[in-house]
Amino acid sequence: MHEKKYLILCTGNSCRSIIAEALLNYDLSYCVNAYSAGVAASGKVNPNAEKILKQNNMWSENYHSKAIETILGVKFDLVVTVCGNAQETCPTFPGKTEVIHIGFDDPDGQAFDVFKQTFMQIREKLVPVVSDKLCLS
Repeated sequence: MHEKKYLILCTGNSCRSIIAEALLNYDLSYCVNAYSAGVAASGKVNPNAEKILKQNNMWSENYHSKAIETILGVKFDLVVTVCGNAQETCPTFPGKTEVIHIGFDDPDGQAFDVFKQTFMQIREKLVPVVSDKLCLS
């Protein structure tokens, strides 16, 4: 099966998008190669995002905050925005790249339990949508 390329786009690329990238690369490794980026990248991964991924054996040193400009040359099969700002400022992608929005509250600055909830929400809401769109087609 052709491995599909998927982009999760957020504002800072420090919490939600990093968690989603890791979850997709873990849960859907057989069909998806997930990337993440920020429309205004913070340049760092939130320590609690890293902690929740480490607790679930999903952390990789490859996960880092990066600006959307650094990956615009990649042809994505699907782009998902996870915050309103990214949805509003999402660049146009070449070809027939589908762009959808599945929003999540920003856990940045919250207690670690909020990151656990965000992790579970992304796994429950986002992973099945990507699986249906990219792995079953």
